[in-house]
Amino acid sequence: MGDPTLTTDLGHVLVTGGSGFVGANLVTELLSRGLRVRSFDRAPSRLADHPALETVVGDITDPGDVASAVAGVDTVIHTAAIIDLMGGASVTEEYRNRSFAVNVGGTEKLVRAAAAAGVKRFVYTASNSVVMGGQAISGGDETLPYTERFNDLYTETKVVAEKFVLAANGVEGMLTCSIRPSGIWGRGDQTMFRKVFESVLAGHVKVLVGNKDVKLDNSYVHNLIHGFILAAEHLVPGGTAPGQAYFVNDGEPINMFEFSRPVVAACGEPFPTFRVPGRLVWLAMTAWQFLHFRFGLPKPLLEPLAIERITLDNYFSIDKAKRDLGYEPLFTTEQAMADCLPYYTDLYASMKAAGQAAHATA
Repeated sequence: MGDPTLTTDLGHVLVTGGSGFVGANLVTELLSRGLRVRSFDRAPSRLADHPALETVVGDITDPGDVASAVAGVDTVIHTAAIIDLMGGASVTEEYRNRSFAVNVGGTEKLVRAAAAAGVKRFVYTASNSVVMGGQAISGGDETLPYTERFNDLYTETKVVAEKFVLAANGVEGMLTCSIRPSGIWGRGDQTMFRKVFESVLAGHVKVLVGNKDVKLDNSYVHNLIHGFILAAEHLVPGGTAPGQAYFVNDGEPINMFEFSRPVVAACGEPFPTFRVPGRLVWLAMTAWQFLHFRFGLPKPLLEPLAIERITLDNYFSIDKAKRDLGYEPLFTTEQAMADCLPYYTDLYASMKAAGQAAHATA
């Protein structure tokens, strides 16, 4: 076990996916700390005019672009990924290849190029789902084995890529670790609550799914960023982080419907009260996913992975991150939600207005 008091400065930091939700918030925080930052993404950073920020526009699957991105940096924090939440035996080869090319092939190219360029530290963004596999987990820790049962490509690619990153620890002197967030939320979120809002606007939110006592954990984006930075700072010889994986979340397991309730209410929408069995909905969505890939039916209303997340306990201990990294969530769920409600209500209003405009011109 390493020494948790050993830390280092991050130096020049590369953030992959720097124009995305997590990446943009991370870039902003690093710049606020006075660090030199390079953003690597397919789109320019919205902070491109900042004097301490360099933007590299490119493709993580292109070796030349990746080599340019890592040149001259000390620390890489890799957040770029495709979030394909469907999968299973019925998935098309095109759908599979797209995820693997970016999430696995891109990560492997980035790790090799970073090591060859003399990068000292590499932090990978995995997911808590790498150990889930459709089982209920309450307070799980990092000793849990990787799942071998995949019903979504996101989890499958994250398992393969995390194994590669951790196996590369120490290669050519570069130290690596992995952060496993839960559902990521906060200002800039275009995934978690956008999907909730899409369901509300389509009139699909009529029932609550599963038992009211089932809980999951979430990762407020600024708590997650705090974890990223602490992990990178502890990537030093003799330190605690090299070769390790860490669950990083808000430390407040909660039922997903109760977590969503204040947001939906703030948007002026009614909240359902009738419950249906989670297993029944999971079977229906699994069959729908099969028909989607095999016969071209529309995508299922919810991916089977999403059903598992809201109908099975899946929350994880942050004790290892506390012990090794000194991690403590900076914000409670209540504090973060108070800050984010205006953003989410604005997002809902814009989505609703866009839907109404589209309907009016149809």
